[in-house]
Amino acid sequence: LLPILTLLYLLSFLDRSVIMNSRVPLPTQDLKLSAPAYNTSLALYFIAYVLFEVPSNVIPLKRFDPQFWLPSLTLVWGIVSVCQGLVTNQAGLFGIRFLLGATEAGLFPGVIYLFSVYYIRRERRARVAIFFGGAALAGAFGGILAFAIGKMEGIGGRRGWQWIFILEGLLTILVSLIAYFVVPTWSYKAKFLTELERERLLSKLDGDTDPAHKEPFQWVYVKQAFTDHLVWGYALLFHGYAFALYSLSLFMPTIIADLGFQSWQAQLLTVPPNTLAALSIALTVWLSIRCECRAILIIIAAVVAIIGESGAQYAGVHLAAAGVYTGNALLLSWPGENVAGQTKRAVAVAMQITFGDIGAIAGVLIYRPNFAGHDYRKPHIIAIGYLLFSIIVASYLRFWLARHNKDKDAKMTEESAESIKDRQRLGDRHILYRYVY
Repeated sequence: LLPILTLLYLLSFLDRSVIMNSRVPLPTQDLKLSAPAYNTSLALYFIAYVLFEVPSNVIPLKRFDPQFWLPSLTLVWGIVSVCQGLVTNQAGLFGIRFLLGATEAGLFPGVIYLFSVYYIRRERRARVAIFFGGAALAGAFGGILAFAIGKMEGIGGRRGWQWIFILEGLLTILVSLIAYFVVPTWSYKAKFLTELERERLLSKLDGDTDPAHKEPFQWVYVKQAFTDHLVWGYALLFHGYAFALYSLSLFMPTIIADLGFQSWQAQLLTVPPNTLAALSIALTVWLSIRCECRAILIIIAAVVAIIGESGAQYAGVHLAAAGVYTGNALLLSWPGENVAGQTKRAVAVAMQITFGDIGAIAGVLIYRPNFAGHDYRKPHIIAIGYLLFSIIVASYLRFWLARHNKDKDAKMTEESAESIKDRQRLGDRHILYRYVY
């Protein structure tokens, strides 16, 4: 699962954020862009992402096989990504960014949900972290590729920034065609497993959380997700972190260039912070598994990011990247481990990304040219506020998760029901279910 799905997410993050690398050499006059047009194009991407998140994860994913659905999404957004390099005016840029957000919306929650029907809860954290690490790697590769592809200025009568979009989009299309033969189907009919291996996997999953076999779609499970305060907590936690994540990832070359570096230097100087972020993810997730803690490390990551946002120098960019990417890697796997019931979990994951990315919309609109003074001081202060909000939400979740576990321990009896039917109906509210925090 991990190699191909991580590659798909790396390409997804690369295709959405390559515009950050194109912006440094992107001549405003080429597309006749107004001053805030770049920020508006970024916001339109996330507006579409938010609108299509839940619809892409609830109905198509339950109806279509992920072996078909996920590669198809990749193919379509690859085509849209190529079209980013063919736009000729501001309206075209706005429209193609909206389409890119709509087509990419289903991948991340779809993959997180697919993990939940293959891995038991304690196995998911590291897998989701490796998967999300593709975002940090995309930032590192993006800088190198943009620097190299940008040298194609004038080839075929196209500008260097156009070739960045076109070639990276073509790469996505190529990988999507391979993905049709590699992306796995549902665990209960996985073709790469023998019959014995499949039975062992389903038995292990059934003993860990909800039944691993196919769960029929019912609206009552959707309602369970929307009425659970913990599910809203996961969404609001990502809301705070997403502001910092996308404002940092999409504006890193610009922020570095404003520190006094030339544009080509800014492209290459995005590589070290993103590399550090990937290493930080690996180290922190390993630590969280060893010490069985989550909330406290998310809080520490936010503090590190706040320290980085407080400084305008290049070292601050490293700290901000390490803290922001690490915190996101930990929080994005949380609902996948703590929400039981297949449909409820699918909705919970989609809700987390949906409401989280509303924070991303705010982030890309705040980092605008008229707020660029004093090394983006005002946007950095607002980002710190969002990270403080995330600290409060993480503390809230830790308190209530611990309390719910304690209440269940107090109510445990020898007659506590353990039937599959009861576990499916009650999900994570079942008395035998314990939350991780």
